[in-house]
Amino acid sequence: MLELSILGFLYEEPLHGYELKERIKGLSGHIRPVSDGALYPAITRLAKAGLLEQRTEPGSGAAPRRILSLTAAGRANLLERLRHPKDVDITDGQRFFTVLAFLRHLPDPAEQAAVLKRRQAFLETPASFFYREGRPVAAEEVPDLFRQGMLRIARATAGEEKAWLAEAVDQLGRA
Repeated sequence: MLELSILGFLYEEPLHGYELKERIKGLSGHIRPVSDGALYPAITRLAKAGLLEQRTEPGSGAAPRRILSLTAAGRANLLERLRHPKDVDITDGQRFFTVLAFLRHLPDPAEQAAVLKRRQAFLETPASFFYREGRPVAAEEVPDLFRQGMLRIARATAGEEKAWLAEAVDQLGRA
């Protein structure tokens, strides 16, 4: 998801590495912080692959700043990643939020809707944090107060997400 975030933010505008890191941190928050030890090697990989360019500009202080921008190949790569996210990018909530953050860059509403429909299909699959006799356990069946809380919060969140997804797919279908 780090590479998707890098490509997505640079699709919007060229950025200095620190600005890019701050935007990624804002998107992923404290859940999955990005370190310099992860960010800069990812930038190097993307540059070597021809997906982004680096240029040096004078800094506001004494040190020059390295500005990052996407190449045409980088723009195409981002769009392809958005058209065909990996299964884990659909099933993992935080990873899906990263896809959502940049999905507007796909120019075709039908392609956007196709990604949302994959998430809808995933959310329609019965699931739980806890299972009994091979079946998902509902919050009402769990005697533990805290596990009940987990299940109730997950159910409420999934309900809101399903409602939004249905609205979004409908809206995109009319575009």
